[in-house]
Amino acid sequence: MTTIEQLERDVWPAPDPDDTFLVRRCTELRRKPLAEFTVEDLRIMLGQEIGVPALLPLAIQVLLRDPMAEGDYYPGDLLRNVLRLPDSAWSNLRADRKRLASVLAKLVAGPPFSDPGLRPRDPYRELRDVILRFLGR
Repeated sequence: MTTIEQLERDVWPAPDPDDTFLVRRCTELRRKPLAEFTVEDLRIMLGQEIGVPALLPLAIQVLLRDPMAEGDYYPGDLLRNVLRLPDSAWSNLRADRKRLASVLAKLVAGPPFSDPGLRPRDPYRELRDVILRFLGR
């Protein structure tokens, strides 16, 4: 089963015991078979911009089925990390970006995103703003 380390041909050293949880987890995930990645695994790695060429297509497939797919934090946490990736991450995925944009345009047009009463710190408002930036609005 293929891992990020195999695809990138770059083996990271074992983390030090005093490294942060995030450093230890990202190192572990680079060795985990891609077929076994969870939504949370995708959220972590894409949030750190690690293994993006291998993981973004997997995340897109998840988000096309369920744009509000949830890792360990809140509904839409994977989407938020995916939409914050630089434009260069999408250079070979133009068709997938269009399909995701179509799904997100429908999502943001309905509740709870369309509620005019969303407060500035409401997580749906913040996610709506990220979606709208991705859509170029």
